[in-house]
Amino acid sequence: MAEKIDTRAVGLDVGLAFIRWLSGAENLHYGLWTGLEVTAGNLRAAQDAYTVKLFGYLPEGRLRILDIGGGAGETAKKLLALGHQVDIVVPSAFLAARCRETARGATVHECTFEAFTGTGPFDLCLFSESFQYIPLGESLPKCARLLAPGGKVLIADCFRTEAYKGRQVHGPQPGGGHQLAAFQAAVEGSAFAIEAEEDITEAVAPSIDLEQALFHVLGHGVTRISDEIRGKRPKAHWALAKVIGLFLSRKRRANLMQRLTGTTRTSDAFKTYNRYRIIRLARR
Repeated sequence: MAEKIDTRAVGLDVGLAFIRWLSGAENLHYGLWTGLEVTAGNLRAAQDAYTVKLFGYLPEGRLRILDIGGGAGETAKKLLALGHQVDIVVPSAFLAARCRETARGATVHECTFEAFTGTGPFDLCLFSESFQYIPLGESLPKCARLLAPGGKVLIADCFRTEAYKGRQVHGPQPGGGHQLAAFQAAVEGSAFAIEAEEDITEAVAPSIDLEQALFHVLGHGVTRISDEIRGKRPKAHWALAKVIGLFLSRKRRANLMQRLTGTTRTSDAFKTYNRYRIIRLARR
C-alpha cells in the first residue's frame, strides 16, 4: 500500500523556505505594523516588533518556559538568547525537527499539549498563536498543574468576536480562535485571573492584507499559465487537470483558488470577526 503524501509537511516546508528567503527568519506569527508601511520588505521588521511587544509581557528574572506550539523555534531561540530555559511542545514532526535545529539548547517534545507528560514546574506557559488550537477545558487546568507557585500564563492570539457566527454563515474568514466571551468565562472559572491585557488587533491586522497580496500574485501566475495552456494546448491542459485531480479533490481545488484569487480575506474582515489580545494570567 502506497504511503500517504504528507501535504501539510510539504506545505510547511515550502512556506518556511519562502518566509526564510523573504525575511531571513522562520517566524510563523503575525507582524506588528505600527509605523511601518505594509510591504513584503518590512515583514521582518514587523515580526521583530511583534516579538518585542510579546517579550515586554514576560515576568522578570530568568525563567523556565514551556513554549506551547513553538512553531519553527524562532521564539524559543530568542528566549534562550535572553538566558531563559525553554521546553517546546509541538505536534508536527516537521516543525519539531526545525525547532531542534533552530533553538539549540531547548528541549523539544513532539506531541500535543494535551498529550504532554512533563511535570515542570515551569515559571511560564507561553502560547504564541497556539492557544486557539487547544480545548478551553484542557488548556488552563493543565497550565495550573504545570506551573510553579507564582507561575504565569502568557497568551498572544486571536479570539472570535460576537459578530462571528461560523463558517456556514460567513464563509471562510481570516483569523480564528475561541470565542472571546467563552475564553473570559473559562478564565473566571479557572485558577487564574487576568493580570495584564492589551488589544493589538489594529496593529496586526495588516498582516492579512500582505498575505492576501502574495496569494494574489501566485493566483495571477497560476491563472495566466492555465489560460495559456488551455488556449494553445487544450489536450495538455486536460491531462494536467486530471493529474492535479489525483492529488486534490474538487472541493480542495475550489478552496485553493478562493485563497489565490478571492477578495474576502482583508484586514477589515479580520477586525470585524477577531480581537487579537496579549494576555498575562496569574494565579488568584
